[in-house]
Amino acid sequence: MSETGINRITSRDNAFIKDLRRLSHDNTAYRKQGRFWVEGDHLCRAALERGQKPVVAVFSKSFEVQALGKWTQFASKSIVIPDSMFLDISGLESSAQMQMGFVFELPQVMELQPGVASVILDRVQDAGNVGSILRSAAAFGFRQVIALKGTAALWSPKVLRAGMGAHFGLHLVEAVTLEALQALKIPIVVTSSHQGLLLQEQSLPMPCAWALGHEGQGVCDELLARAGLSVRIGQPGGEESLNVAAAAAICLHASSLVRQLEPPAATGHVGQK
Repeated sequence: MSETGINRITSRDNAFIKDLRRLSHDNTAYRKQGRFWVEGDHLCRAALERGQKPVVAVFSKSFEVQALGKWTQFASKSIVIPDSMFLDISGLESSAQMQMGFVFELPQVMELQPGVASVILDRVQDAGNVGSILRSAAAFGFRQVIALKGTAALWSPKVLRAGMGAHFGLHLVEAVTLEALQALKIPIVVTSSHQGLLLQEQSLPMPCAWALGHEGQGVCDELLARAGLSVRIGQPGGEESLNVAAAAAICLHASSLVRQLEPPAATGHVGQK
């Protein structure tokens, strides 16, 4: 360790570097290591703003001076590696991105929270779609996202990048079985481009759990059978179907309007009605 309190690693065969490379490129490595990796200014800031504390901060050599004090204060350990090594590890497409990243401990195994407005992902496999849905869930007040078995790994590098920081404000539960959904204790709502009643004509329950299905196959029959309401998004333009992430944004926004129209809860203060 140097006088600045920063560790320096130059060998590509270093055990930490090998693990970091797996975290950055392997979609399920986080499950084996119990850690996940985020990089770039935006994601690192988003994590810190949500109270996340990195266990390791990693910086490229060219970014070291900028990192001192400003970023090194947040992690238990700071490491500097050569620029070429960082680019080899990085999953970002642009080398112009700030060459910095954090390693975090993976949250403890989450249990389903009953009565919480939720999103159920049924084998949604595209990382970009999953990340976009997480962003919509966070934006429209759905604080729990439930990934059924077969859904893209929620803490994978691609989903983390697509989520743009939404992960850190959500209760995420992975590898859930259909039977476990009984614990939600709220209505399940499914959507389709071809069947069900028009979304804008329905009285949506709130809280509820919106179920979003596989990009090609939609929601499975077993989940459809559990749904209390099936709605259809009108498409006057005549397209065959909507992208699942676009459909999610429409449905979750519709539910958020229901919440906004609800009368405010009584505060219990004396003299107020």
